[in-house]
This record gives sequence, C-alpha cells and structure tokens, in this order.
Amino acid sequence: MTRQPRGSDAAPDPAGSGSGAGTGSQDPAAAGYADRCYRSPSAMTGGVLLLALALWLVSDAVLNGTGRTPWAALSGLLLFTPLVVAYTLRPAVFASRRRIRVRNPLRTITVPWPAVESVQAGYSSELIAEGRKFQLWAIPVSLRQRKSVQRHNARVRAGHAPSSSGFLGFGKTLPSDADRKEKRAPSDQAIDELRGLALAHGEDGESPAEPGPVEVRWAYEILVPALAGAAAVTFFLTTG
Repeated sequence: MTRQPRGSDAAPDPAGSGSGAGTGSQDPAAAGYADRCYRSPSAMTGGVLLLALALWLVSDAVLNGTGRTPWAALSGLLLFTPLVVAYTLRPAVFASRRRIRVRNPLRTITVPWPAVESVQAGYSSELIAEGRKFQLWAIPVSLRQRKSVQRHNARVRAGHAPSSSGFLGFGKTLPSDADRKEKRAPSDQAIDELRGLALAHGEDGESPAEPGPVEVRWAYEILVPALAGAAAVTFFLTTG
C-alpha cells in the first residue's frame, strides 16, 4: 500500500473524478493542503505486466496471423485492456481536507467528510456513508500480512525482537530500530489515517468540512470501450 502526496484540494482532479469532484477553483480553506493518495503497488505491477503480455500476444497475431485472426485479436484486446486497467491501475483513494474520493473499477464515489459514517477494515476495506457501503478497492486487506504483523508485535511485546534476514533468507542481521517497534499492516494503517481524517473533518471535528451529498459516477471511459470490445468479440465468435 502506498500513500502519495498530491497537489492541493483546489487543483483539478484527474480523469474519472466525477461530477463536482474537482472544479479547479481556489479554495482558501484548502490551499496548501496536500491530498493523500492510496494505491496498491502489487495491483499496479500486475496490471502493467498483463497489459505488456496482451500487447505482445496481439502484436504477434496481427503480424503473423491470417484471415480473421488479426481482427479477432484486436477485438479481444479492446475488451481486455479496459478491464485490466479498471481492476489494477484505476483503483485509488484520494483524501483531502474537504472530502474523500474513492475511485473503484467501475465507479467513482465522492463523499464529503461530514457524510462519512464509518471507515473500517475487516476482510475488506469499506467506507459507509448515508447508509450505503462502498468497498475501497485501492486498499486491499491481506490476512497473511496482518497475521505476520501480529506475530511480530507479539515477539516485540515479549522482548524478543526478530532479527532481519539477508537476501533470500540467508545471512541474519541485527534488528534495526524499526524491527524493535510494533507495526501495523499497511491496510490497517491506511484505514486508521482515513478514520482520523473523518473524525477531524466531520461535523463534530476540529476543522469540519462543508457538508454535501454523496456523488456516484459510473466510469464510462471504462464501460464504453469494454462493451465495444465485448460486442466485437461476440461478432467474431458468432460469425466464425
């Protein structure tokens, strides 16, 4: 899980932000406040590798294929590419002083902090607002990682700080200062930060944000090419 600083909340939001999510007007209350961006590095890496593999296979089909093969490969790429982008590269969570914006595979949800009822992480990360539950795809929960952190913390509390291993597990090294402290799983740490922002900028917080409705926008930039690709693949399958 990565958290990246972004521009001020007054800066225009990237594509797919949704209606009202970013207007580009300067907000004195938000000036100089850096957005927080949460994404999954493993998902992004997997997405890039899948796209590279798909491009290589389709290029080979186009260059060496005969008959309908090149066109069928291109139609498959048109369907495959937006779906991979949607579920690997697109998910992100942007948190600013005024709101939280959740960019999921097929929707973008913009929620002012006063409308946030809960931010929680069980088997998945979830945001609850206006009685509706929205998953945070960009903050996946790893039970294996959570158990590993729990074992580490148990050893630290018992006074047995774990030693660090070298390359591929060979060559034990002395534990660093970070190894001697209790840790939090990346997903739990991200949820704690978002929960803190919700408390600080909610209706009863120290610096409450301006209230507003929850806005949900479908990702048509993903849906339209995916549907076009599905139609093309169906055509080639039914007319072959």
